[in-house]
Amino acid sequence: MPLTRVYLPLTPDDLDALAAGRDLGPAPLAAHGVTPALGRPGLTTDEEELEHEAWVAATEEASARAAGARRVVASADVDAAVVSVPERPDVPTRVELGAGVPRTRVVSFHVDEEAGGTGTADLLWYDVTELDDVRALLAP
Repeated sequence: MPLTRVYLPLTPDDLDALAAGRDLGPAPLAAHGVTPALGRPGLTTDEEELEHEAWVAATEEASARAAGARRVVASADVDAAVVSVPERPDVPTRVELGAGVPRTRVVSFHVDEEAGGTGTADLLWYDVTELDDVRALLAP
């Protein structure tokens, strides 16, 4: 089965769900990914640039959810069959997942170095195995 990379802005409750063995969700689940609205790799830009645009959109959405706290974005590789583009997306990178995302599909987390970050350079990379460390960063 082909996999598609998606980016999901997360809350502390989402991280707790993953730690407890529950999936991110429920479906339908809003996420960000490379969509036809961004272009096609090789025509106007390359796949890495398109993925970066989707990741940036997820960090912007995470800013709204974080309300001054640390932003968290998860990168996940999901079955391409569960990814669709809404008919009228609110942003060009919007995708919808028809199934929840299990921890086994999460690849990494991107977390603000300090609370209230706004730029993408402020986000630190954590492997999925560092979920407990990410949760500790968000603890009050």
